[in-house]
Amino acid sequence: MNKNENDVKNGLFNIGELNLAFKDYFVGESYHNSLVKDPDVNVTVSNVSFEPGSRNNWHIHHNGYQILLVTGGEGWYQEAGKEAKRLHPGDIVVTHDGIKHWHGATKDSWFSHIAITAGTPEWLEPVSDLEYQKLN
Repeated sequence: MNKNENDVKNGLFNIGELNLAFKDYFVGESYHNSLVKDPDVNVTVSNVSFEPGSRNNWHIHHNGYQILLVTGGEGWYQEAGKEAKRLHPGDIVVTHDGIKHWHGATKDSWFSHIAITAGTPEWLEPVSDLEYQKLN
């Protein structure tokens, strides 16, 4: 088993299914479990898990925000023009409206977070392998 795989696969929330609906916006494999998707509530809440090396593309949340509650493994979060931050269970990230960012697993660890999201995402370019490989 890979680093933190057991913790992520057997975490507090079910890992969910392979994230096929958003596969075009991720490098590597990820999993998605929708926890709250109520048309009368203007936010979604999901458990998103990443295999080692998996990450989503750069993206922006318009007319909304995203809050990440890290629940397992080790990951990265980066806003455009800033240094990437290494994430561990218990870390919280708040991404404000209009901020270009990405998040995902480290090269050698599984990673999971609860994503609380409002607004409309705009999916952009992938994080390049060269850019990603520079992270320690």
